[in-house]
Amino acid sequence: MEPSKRDPGGASEISQRKAQHVEICVDKQAYAVETGESGLSGVRFIHHALPELDEREIDTTLHFLGQRIALPFFISCMTGGSARGEQINRELAAAAQAARIPVGMGSFRVLFRDESLFEQFHLRRYAPDVPVIANLGAIQVRDVDPARIIAMVERLEAQAMAIHLNAGQELFQPEGDRDFRGIKEAIARLCERSSVPIIVKETGFGIRPADVDFLLSAGVSYVDLAGAGGTNWIRVESYRLAAGEAAIAQEFDDWGIPTAALLLALRDHPRPLLASGGIRSGMEIAKTLALGAELAGLALPFIRAVAEGGKEGAARLVASLERSLRAAMTLAGCRDLAALRRSPLLIEPRLRESAALLREAEGEVGPT
Repeated sequence: MEPSKRDPGGASEISQRKAQHVEICVDKQAYAVETGESGLSGVRFIHHALPELDEREIDTTLHFLGQRIALPFFISCMTGGSARGEQINRELAAAAQAARIPVGMGSFRVLFRDESLFEQFHLRRYAPDVPVIANLGAIQVRDVDPARIIAMVERLEAQAMAIHLNAGQELFQPEGDRDFRGIKEAIARLCERSSVPIIVKETGFGIRPADVDFLLSAGVSYVDLAGAGGTNWIRVESYRLAAGEAAIAQEFDDWGIPTAALLLALRDHPRPLLASGGIRSGMEIAKTLALGAELAGLALPFIRAVAEGGKEGAARLVASLERSLRAAMTLAGCRDLAALRRSPLLIEPRLRESAALLREAEGEVGPT
């Protein structure tokens, strides 16, 4: 899969790269893109043998971005800018509408080069009643006039904008960026001017606690930790590299901060956090909420579900996640999400130690 040698910022080059990314992520027989561990296996609920609940009355609804949603998870930003990406986004948006959950779009960077692709990203047509989250890379936030970004988000009728941080991916992308200076200032500048809430997310390596607090102080509404344990975008890019470079990329298979360790390290002082990164089940969604996240995000499972079964495949995945989540809440004795967030947990020593070491490394020594 040799990358094109044309202008890496051109619309055709971006579309080709996005198509390659989709192929690599979807074909799990040919490409292994998930590495590391989320750490969520080190978290357990305390079983209630006498829950005194009717499972049918469990309330999984909540408000997010000004709208009432049915379930505490969302379809995270994944792809866009190619013909197959358009189809996937359309079906994901339709599935989100049916399930009443938020949906994110792939990076709309290409629209600054080719506005004829606008309809590929205009998901509001397919998801009129749920939050739609636009998405742009931090480099573009730095390099593009904020007024142009805000105007595009408004045209897309998005309820929020996600800024994705992907320095790891960029370093191993043949066409990638290498200069990451000025991003903090650019995020703060956009927050000051944006007409919609700003979400900052990593793409699979986590956001350290000190950076979480900086982002929130800069005006970001939510931080999506997107820790290690799921799709490793350095590994994705390794399949587009020559053998020698690919071998170097694979040295980073265990790079990143596990999602559970981040949540536990941040748990003592609640923050507006979203959690993605290796979340693959309703049980893991429940665990992230009990650890302090407001919502959980999934990307790869949804893109694969749509690739295999269209919007019906995505609907089946939603049903499976909801079934598991509701069962976990019942057996933990939690009638609603507020109770789930107060649920006592059994934390394995290894995970507790990782969170403590993370806090210590950040200069915040204390018990978890």
